[in-house]
Amino acid sequence: MDLVLERPLVFFDIESTGTNPYRDRIVEIAVIKVMPDGSRQEVVRRINPTIPIPAGASAVHGIYDADVADAPTFDVIAHNLYNYLDGCDLAGYNIVKFDVPMLQEEFKRCNLELNMRDRKLIDVFNIFCRLYPRNLSAAYKFFCGGDLEDAHSALADTDATVAVLLGQLAKHPELPREMAGLAEFSAARDADFVDSEGRLKFSGDEVVINFGKNSGRRLRDLANEDPGFLRWMLRSDFSDEVKNVIKNALAGSFPSRSK
Repeated sequence: MDLVLERPLVFFDIESTGTNPYRDRIVEIAVIKVMPDGSRQEVVRRINPTIPIPAGASAVHGIYDADVADAPTFDVIAHNLYNYLDGCDLAGYNIVKFDVPMLQEEFKRCNLELNMRDRKLIDVFNIFCRLYPRNLSAAYKFFCGGDLEDAHSALADTDATVAVLLGQLAKHPELPREMAGLAEFSAARDADFVDSEGRLKFSGDEVVINFGKNSGRRLRDLANEDPGFLRWMLRSDFSDEVKNVIKNALAGSFPSRSK
């Protein structure tokens, strides 16, 4: 092993009911503890989140309400997991933005603090992005095999974008060739999103706000309890798609997954 460890390094990954650490809950956690001598321990636990798992989340990770109905709740495993992580550095893929905040919130509900100040945190996603930048110049080099001249000049960037798309199609025959299929593939939209920007999303069968201080709150509750916030959205810089949903909500009509 090329890793030089002074103390255990714990790789972990979380599956959850959604992406909001304050509202959503963990449904599965996998842990691999790598010891300084190179040995490893692996643990996977399903967890009852105590709230329904939205269909969109289940479509991603394949875990449904019935799968965790008899699993322990997080508070049952919290102290053992907390002790298991004690004295360890942490690693994972995109854990800075997702897994760590989600785990910290779960511990906080159990009156435990996952202190990050004394830990090394290794995010493999960030390493990937540093090694393989996702800007246009990097895409041009990868798909077209050369350096992009005059980067950030409008014509050069536009011409490079044409070349990159053609290069993507050449390297990946599985990509759709017709515009409808290619547009759908490039959108990569979350199945729970109500609008294309993801400002509103489904949580179960209810629409919730997906940004700012009201993130996770049901649109139905805001319409009844804080309509001023929704009226502010109508006056602000949101898409017509979002504003139409808000207008309907203020009139008592809410989106349904069946529509």
